[in-house]
Amino acid sequence: MTGPTSDPATLLRAAGLRVTQPRLATLRVLAGMPHAETEAVIAAVRADLGEVSHQAVYDVLRVLTDAGLVRRIQPQGSVARYETRTGDNHHHVVCRSCGAIEDVDCAVGHAPCLTAEDDHGFRIEEAEVVYWGTCPACASARVAT
Repeated sequence: MTGPTSDPATLLRAAGLRVTQPRLATLRVLAGMPHAETEAVIAAVRADLGEVSHQAVYDVLRVLTDAGLVRRIQPQGSVARYETRTGDNHHHVVCRSCGAIEDVDCAVGHAPCLTAEDDHGFRIEEAEVVYWGTCPACASARVAT
């Protein structure tokens, strides 16, 4: 999780949010399942807490995203996914074959990914880059066939 602590209750309080069991469970799930799809989050939260509605988890994800505790990503052709790694302007690599997603850190040194040739007067705060390719498992499977 992001921030100086990985304690979900502390993160919620620091963001000015009430500490609730669905919020705590969702943060715990996302800490262990980066790039999780909503349905996977719902299933894991239910495994932790018992019966929780779809809408409750959707609401929690929205609140956590709005508070900056969770980042929502949605690579082209994919459903929304969530992660707790926020605030560092990292990027993602996506397998075109199986849809696996991994984090990719921004370039080392100065931040060329934040330097636009023409910013049109905008103050750029974040860049979103998605690298597309084939993951090692899918590449190995292609070679084997």
